[in-house]
Amino acid sequence: MDNYQMQNNPQNSAQPNGYQPNGYQPNGYQPSAPQQPVIPEEYRPISMWGYFGYQLLFAIPCIGFIIMIVFALGGTKNINLKNFARSFFCWMVIWLILVIIIAVLGGASGLFAAMAQYSGY
Repeated sequence: MDNYQMQNNPQNSAQPNGYQPNGYQPNGYQPSAPQQPVIPEEYRPISMWGYFGYQLLFAIPCIGFIIMIVFALGGTKNINLKNFARSFFCWMVIWLILVIIIAVLGGASGLFAAMAQYSGY
């Protein structure tokens, strides 16, 4: 074989890293599809609809409060759901404190108005 035939012979025209243009890999090697990482159940993220559903569940007056407390104290293996229940509970406590402060201030102002009316001022 002369030099021209050796360069144009498909058996001798190896690509870098042994890649062959027809998809055949030497030694039976075939690249595999990329693998998705396996996330343990306790770290699996919650979808947007999951958060929406849990908010609706926690908003149910008595049952939702009980379920929220159970999830917040460890009634689920999923850490994301546990933290979401804890944050929802914190927001409920903050709102409850604000409502109590507003009720006390409103009641106190009404009491002072009533006292001023009867005292003659």
